[in-house]
Amino acid sequence: MAQESSQAAGAGLHRVVVLVDENSNPFELGCATEVFGLRRPEIGRDLYAFTLCSPEPRTVLRDGFFTLTGVADLTAAERADTLIVPNRPDIETPRRPAVLEAIRRAHARGARLLGFCSGAFTLAEAGVLAGRRATAHWQWADRFRARFPDVRLEPDVLFVDDGDILTAAGSAAALDLGLYVVHRDHGAEVANAVSRRLVFAAHRDGGQRQFVERPLPPVPQESLAPLLAWATQRLAEPLTVADLASRAAVSQATLHRRFRAQLGTTPLAWLTGERVTLACRLIERGEERLDVVARDSGLGTAANLRARLRRETGLSPTAYRQRFGRVELPDPDPDPAPAGPRTGAAPAPAP
Repeated sequence: MAQESSQAAGAGLHRVVVLVDENSNPFELGCATEVFGLRRPEIGRDLYAFTLCSPEPRTVLRDGFFTLTGVADLTAAERADTLIVPNRPDIETPRRPAVLEAIRRAHARGARLLGFCSGAFTLAEAGVLAGRRATAHWQWADRFRARFPDVRLEPDVLFVDDGDILTAAGSAAALDLGLYVVHRDHGAEVANAVSRRLVFAAHRDGGQRQFVERPLPPVPQESLAPLLAWATQRLAEPLTVADLASRAAVSQATLHRRFRAQLGTTPLAWLTGERVTLACRLIERGEERLDVVARDSGLGTAANLRARLRRETGLSPTAYRQRFGRVELPDPDPDPAPAGPRTGAAPAPAP
């Protein structure tokens, strides 16, 4: 499955290699395959060349539920542009020296490294996280700090982007990090298309809390989904937290509690993130007027757009346009009825 994707992808694509080791967790392996390994007919092109590799020709995965055969050997890691390192529930067991050496070599030649869940232990054991920022699953934070005191652990976030090394906290956060990487590589429009296929949130900020302690409420909490759907259709409007609370028919304090409990963020942070993502998509679709992008995304002014975009992507609007501009994706649900002329479109030629 994944090997066919890699072989058929062709030359020139960014090479993502997953290094699978004994007792690796199949879920994170599945996340990597879903995000980086599948063909993308909904996009009209492949995004990555994807390969699985292992130090042994036969690798038993977590608790013996699956056995992996027929994948590449460790030489595939030598060609990786992005190397996803193995995660294992037995965090106290040392990793194979050959695996650690493959990670060190990949890092030394400039490959991007991704660690899912306990993959942070593998990266730290390989010695590439010394002095760097990383995250790991909350239940292993104390043990991680004790073993690797030279790593700047951030245990209360979904994922950490430290440039060429990125780590995700837990199993589901592997999908968040994977989509974040797709966004970073290919832009918001493509990442949104991938998330639609996954039926997964297109954007959860890495700084959101990975674990929210909340007691059972005395009455069932209402889902935020209808409110979020309503708001995403009105991002260009001057929506405020007060408007969201009014729509939900609750106080602002109650709305904040629900956002924290259900999304791990605040209403304002969520609203701003959605507006930045919309601004990215407008730029990718070819809109060059920053005042129009700022207005239609609800960010207000070109100055605010520049500041927010640089904060979220590290790029100016001009640099973002140069990297991701003119993204055209197939319509996933084409309307059979002919569309009317758009404002500003050239008039149709006379018969």
